[in-house]
Amino acid sequence: MPITVDIDVMLARRKMSVGELAERVGITPANLAVLKNGRAKAVRFATLAALCEVLDCQPGDLLRWEAETEADAGAEAAVGG
Repeated sequence: MPITVDIDVMLARRKMSVGELAERVGITPANLAVLKNGRAKAVRFATLAALCEVLDCQPGDLLRWEAETEADAGAEAAVGG
């Protein structure tokens, strides 16, 4: 997927645990892990706003677009992406 999630980067910069972030944002640690690991298909703007508020950052600090290579596209198609 060409969208990369950088929540780990912001967590490290803020010296915050996944559990603490999940609690402060109001989502389960499991749902945060899905988002953090790039397995989410969507994110609500309310959740994104809460993440930005708690982490004191902008949406672009958490999400970035990367061009998909042909190898990436082929691997995703092979697993039913």
